[in-house]
Amino acid sequence: MGAGYGRAAARGVAASAIGTLAMDLFLYRRYRREGGASGFGPWESSAGLASWDDAPAPAKVGRRMVEAATRRELSPRWARTVNNLTHWGYGASAGAPFGLAARGRGAAPLRSGLPFGAGVWASGYVILPALGVYRPIWEYDLATLGKDLGAHLVFGVSTAVAFRALP
Repeated sequence: MGAGYGRAAARGVAASAIGTLAMDLFLYRRYRREGGASGFGPWESSAGLASWDDAPAPAKVGRRMVEAATRRELSPRWARTVNNLTHWGYGASAGAPFGLAARGRGAAPLRSGLPFGAGVWASGYVILPALGVYRPIWEYDLATLGKDLGAHLVFGVSTAVAFRALP
């Protein structure tokens, strides 16, 4: 891979980290509108998460990865840390192929934000049920799917805007 491709991938990772933050701010705003009282920092960092049973999907996926690699059961005290590392790691790393694709096309990536976000959303409904973390997509109601898709579209568009703005 040439240096230009490495720079494009790194730029995509940085843009996608910004996209992840934008999506989280969008989700946090929804949480507050629906009556949530926690501040952004505790909400964002999953303060109080101490059980795998209560853990969101990123924590459960991260747990499976760690346990497969170490062949040891991971203590629930790691649920919060694993959730944050997996969420941010996946969100940021999704930008590498985005950056490479945007560089390869030579076109402004703004038009790619919506399909990128929708693709990340759709891949979750393929991968996560296969891992036993989500139910199959057809078992979710349209309102739930729409809310989740909306957040991922914010992620995709924000990533595209950030990619274009980054040097």
